[in-house]
Amino acid sequence: MTTRYVHTNIVCEDWQALARFYQEIFDCRPIPPKRDLSDDWLARGTGVPGAALQGIHLRLPGYVENGPTLEILQYSVFEPNDEPLANRKGYGHIAFHVDDVTAVRDEVLKHGGAELGQIVEADLPGVGHLTFAYLTDPEGNILEIQNWS
Repeated sequence: MTTRYVHTNIVCEDWQALARFYQEIFDCRPIPPKRDLSDDWLARGTGVPGAALQGIHLRLPGYVENGPTLEILQYSVFEPNDEPLANRKGYGHIAFHVDDVTAVRDEVLKHGGAELGQIVEADLPGVGHLTFAYLTDPEGNILEIQNWS
């Protein structure tokens, strides 16, 4: 049996704005076609009565064709969620390696994201020197930006 990682999904209020954020800040690339889906099969498969959604897949930076994507979807109706916390059960965050943590943090903030934690540096024996920060994207999803040296 062959297994491979395919995508991570983010459900949001404004798929176009969130997709633009990930394209501008993290150099993700759109993979056509845009999604505009609704039908009984979607409702049955997702368990969401009357499911209807729009969105797009974004190729993650550093990957070529057929690599994993970030799936940005906006349902016609969605449930609100709690304030983002790094230690909440479930999926925690997505991480991007960047050349300059401070510069990328500044760009995330300029584009509507928010700080969740501070920029921190630590030497991890046997691994290297880590600089990282936890932030949120404009819709409150947690991001980690990191640099190993």
